[in-house]
Amino acid sequence: MDTDSRSGTRAFTGLACLLALSTAPLAFAQADTDRSIDEILEPVQLTERVYYFYGSIEAREPINLGMNNNTGFVVTDAGVVLIDSGPNAHVAERIAEAVATVTDQPITHVVNLGSQDHRWLGNGWFLDQGAEIVALARTASTQLDYGASHMNRSTRTLGEAAMAGTVPTVAPDPVDADQHVLELGGTRIELHYIAHAHFPGDIMVHVPEERVVFTGDVVYTQRIVGIHAWSDPAGKLENFRQLEAWDPAIVVPGHGEATDMATARRDAGDYLEVLVEGVRAGIEDWETLDETVERLADQPAFEHLLHFDAWHRRNLHQTYLIFEAGL
Repeated sequence: MDTDSRSGTRAFTGLACLLALSTAPLAFAQADTDRSIDEILEPVQLTERVYYFYGSIEAREPINLGMNNNTGFVVTDAGVVLIDSGPNAHVAERIAEAVATVTDQPITHVVNLGSQDHRWLGNGWFLDQGAEIVALARTASTQLDYGASHMNRSTRTLGEAAMAGTVPTVAPDPVDADQHVLELGGTRIELHYIAHAHFPGDIMVHVPEERVVFTGDVVYTQRIVGIHAWSDPAGKLENFRQLEAWDPAIVVPGHGEATDMATARRDAGDYLEVLVEGVRAGIEDWETLDETVERLADQPAFEHLLHFDAWHRRNLHQTYLIFEAGL
């Protein structure tokens, strides 16, 4: 694999990688008003075998073709394992072209971390190219539940041309288990369902030999974690605690730049603790929803995160309702 001779790749390896990841997020947060799909699909090398595409941290827009999330890939001696397939067939094809700039190995497997549009709507394109789609049954089930609505939203947001040829396609043979190991070319890639997170059935992917974890939407950096009516904030925190137990050198979040565990804890783990433990304490003390939201509204430690003003109170409100409904 001769990455130095191929264009369009930013390479970070070893100590230089960790130093870059520990200092880069604030710089990117200041510079990133939004980036085009061309900029997003520049592979960033994290280790000898692991790369990722740093998606926009802004909303889905025509300029980014809906890729406002991170995807990645692992180059093995027997093929490439892609982590998430992108928001549509057009971007899926562009992802394959970008992967080909750093390796001659074909994409043989596509792993789905979750069920949000930008994580799996490119599945059909890769399946047509002969790749195997790998997803846990929990994940595939949620994809089936949300596929039509996500297609409708993406078409409204990005336009019919951007979504042309995209057919929501789940793994033909999903894995009926909570953990699964994919061994390819001497590389071990682990799929782990810990608990529901952003969507039911979300997973994390651990590449232990490379000390890299793709967290999906359990972790955001630079941008505030979102809680929706179908999310499980306590499950997100449970996932994060498992992430800490693995102690990876590099964390590839669902949104925001790849980083180390300290930054993942600062931007996501600590915030999830506030949401889960703070809201749970309020309910146990018989606080009203408004009382809990007001008590936890002032959080200067997280004001640096994009969308804090728009999402923080909403997250508190939604977390309270989720916990109240579960009583």
